Formats: sequence, C-alpha cells, structure tokens
Amino acid sequence: MVVTIDVQHVYKYPLELVAHTHFTKYPTNKEKFVKKIDVLEQKTDADGINYRRSIAVCENVIPRILRTIGILNEKAILLEEESWFNVRKNHLELKSRNLTWCKYARLWEKSVFKRHKDNPAWTVFEQHGSIDVHGIGPFGRVIEMFAESFLHSGVKRSLSIMEESLQERCKEAHQQGS
Repeated sequence: MVVTIDVQHVYKYPLELVAHTHFTKYPTNKEKFVKKIDVLEQKTDADGINYRRSIAVCENVIPRILRTIGILNEKAILLEEESWFNVRKNHLELKSRNLTWCKYARLWEKSVFKRHKDNPAWTVFEQHGSIDVHGIGPFGRVIEMFAESFLHSGVKRSLSIMEESLQERCKEAHQQGS
C-alpha cells in the first residue's frame, strides 16, 4: 500500500520571506527530530534560478520494538532536498526523498511555494508526497501505518514552526524599523 499526503496552506507573508524562513527553519528546538542540515551544493544559473541541494540528518523515529529488525536500526535518517527558486517568476519548487532505507522504502515529496493569485503579499504552499514500503514482509504495513501517522503530525509541526518563525521574523523586523 502507498501512503499519500496532500497539503495546501496560505502563509500571509511574502514569498521571499517564506522561502528564506523555509531554508533556515532547521535545526530548531521547536523540532527535536531534525538534528542538522548540510548544504552540499548551491548555485545560481544564467536564468537567475537559485538551486540548492541539502541533506537533513534526522533522528530515527522508528519505535524501538520495530528496530529489532536489523535494517531499521539506523542511528539517523538522511533525507535529500533539492530546490529551485525562480525569483523572477516568484516560484520555489522543492523535491525531497529518503536516502536511508531506499532499498526498502520510497519517501518523496514535491512542494511548491508561489505568490497567491489574489494577494501577492501572501504565499500559497502546496505539497504532495508518498511513502511506499516494500521488501520487508508483513512488517511493511505496520511501518507504513506508523509512517502515515508520523507524516501527518510532521506536517502539522512543520506548518506551525513556519508560522511561528514568520511571526517572530516580522516582529523583529518591525522592532528594528521602529
């Protein structure tokens, strides 16, 4: 079975601020599972598109009982994120995938941040993703059920962290401007 997730959210902040906040939101004490972000590549092409490739090092969230299956007993989970920020077209696209357990599970997400069509000072966030576990027998479904629950709570945490960080940054900018 494939577990999917679809998210749409409107940030009442400009795209540039939302994009900057996305790239700098981790690590934070607001999210205990993301330990660090390593930026491996960053460049701007001739068309002005900013490309970035990074690896998120995350805590292994698989319950201990399931880690008795040797392949699940990893110290950390590595996720790769690639992004393309087209400043001219006000469009940020991201693609993420798992590097850990890629022989047994496929996790991918595609996210887009773009200006709101009715209010250019706001940003629309859309995300689609899925997890497909295979090759580990009957435990695969148990892991998918856990992953589905964790994904949904992770989306809520991520949106909350973004909103809180955006509010903090706007407040700081307002205080500095006063």
